[in-house]
Amino acid sequence: MQREQAVRLSVFAGVLLLVALGEMLSPRRPLADNKRRRWFTNLTMVVIDTAAVWLLFPVLPVALAGVAEARGWGIFNAVQTAPWLKFLISFLVLDFIIYLQHVLFHHTPILWRLHRMHHTDLDLDVTTGNRFHPLEIIISMLIKMAAVVILGAPAQAVLAFEVVLNACSMFNHGNIKLPATFDRLLRLVLVTPDMHRVHHSTLVRETNSNFGFNFPWWDRLCGTYRPQPEKGHLDMTIGLKEYRDPQRLTLLRLLVQPFTSP
Repeated sequence: MQREQAVRLSVFAGVLLLVALGEMLSPRRPLADNKRRRWFTNLTMVVIDTAAVWLLFPVLPVALAGVAEARGWGIFNAVQTAPWLKFLISFLVLDFIIYLQHVLFHHTPILWRLHRMHHTDLDLDVTTGNRFHPLEIIISMLIKMAAVVILGAPAQAVLAFEVVLNACSMFNHGNIKLPATFDRLLRLVLVTPDMHRVHHSTLVRETNSNFGFNFPWWDRLCGTYRPQPEKGHLDMTIGLKEYRDPQRLTLLRLLVQPFTSP
């Protein structure tokens, strides 16, 4: 358990610092909102989300995978499969489930109330990748744990998936300008900042696109892929049309936002 937490914290801190440095050296867009206030809000949300998970879940996905293996729960614990194949399939299936979950949170009104907090950020940078309402994190955790048990996913695959998911979320929310050719090649295998930025447009048809966090294939296969924003990356507007006042985007107001109307 301690080793798992050390890995998570090390990767989180390392990616946060690297992407933040990239944003300083090669920003994609000028920032529109107060960075200090946003960073305080978004990083405090990380602390709240983590505390909520630790308080409510006596067993987390990685440990649950170990329990499932010991008790023979799940598909891969009932069928003989090569360890590398079990790892690979589990990772891919978990990523597809997160894609489907993301689509579900956009198209189900009560779930959108929780998820829209993520989209109210007026700028997009590395901290936006961790800006999620605690109730959304709890529901996501329940979905992930159910998937782990049904699959019988190995603990190593679950840990790798969670670490990569968090790292990719910070990377593809980053305000980083990548060379166009490199971005075009990279997005064949990984969601890039330019690809995901389209998802944070105020235009609904763009908000409901590019749902992937790790791999771009699900959007292409399911018809939700948009290569670029209609107005271009510099002229597009980030956020939601209903929430443009920074005073309504403080930490406390974000926490109660699902229970209020725009």
